[in-house]
Amino acid sequence: MIKAVFTDLDRTLLKNNGTFSEINLKAMKELAENSIKLIIATGRNILSAKKVLTDINYFDYLVFSSGAGIIKWQTKEIIYENYINKENTTRAINVLLKNDVDFMVHDVIPENHRFYYWIHHSLPDFKRRIKIYEEFAKPLELDHSPSKATQLLAVLKQNEDEKFERIKSELEFVKVIRATSPLDRRSIWLEIFPQNISKGHSAEWLCKELGIEKNEIVGIGNDFNDIDLLEMTHKSYVVANAPDELKQRYDVVASNENNGFAEVVQKILE
Repeated sequence: MIKAVFTDLDRTLLKNNGTFSEINLKAMKELAENSIKLIIATGRNILSAKKVLTDINYFDYLVFSSGAGIIKWQTKEIIYENYINKENTTRAINVLLKNDVDFMVHDVIPENHRFYYWIHHSLPDFKRRIKIYEEFAKPLELDHSPSKATQLLAVLKQNEDEKFERIKSELEFVKVIRATSPLDRRSIWLEIFPQNISKGHSAEWLCKELGIEKNEIVGIGNDFNDIDLLEMTHKSYVVANAPDELKQRYDVVASNENNGFAEVVQKILE
């Protein structure tokens, strides 16, 4: 019997324009009516998530910042949080500086929508993110680097796969997650977290807290940063707009534009 559904948010549960379809909203309500917990797991921070999620949405928990924190949605209580310590924050900054990339250093939860940025190439996707959060963004001063961070985020060009792997190999002391930019949907985002952080790790932690077993969990995703989550859920799906590599590994449902989430819910409730 399924007791919990974990789903990615952007381009999985939401449509491309960042809104809910009526069909997916109905499916969310059906899960609640059947006492199945719905947990949204996203790379967004709390501030960003609140732009698309409201108190009337039918879900129970938000795993945010790719697993760095968990919030009980209806009460807004943060029940789990983590950060990179001072030593590893400094080491990660030095690796990114050595590799000449544009990057950001995010403050600790719950202020992790605030960040410091370092521009090298001035990539369009990087500048776009700064523009979106300009009231929370400040240039990084190397003489006054943050003492700890929720995450660091570097932006690479879409064809820089080898560069991503090279930088990742130099960051063995932290957790490195690859994501496709939700802004231009092409650029590679290299996200750096504490060693034990991912959507999957936080999902596992939450399930232990709730007394839910692995064989009672379903996962839905669409991108590389969902892999850890999809590997820990008993039954895992990707929407049809996921990269081919993921569609070869997991069961495929309709795209986010065609209510793939609702399709999974229907399978669960049959």
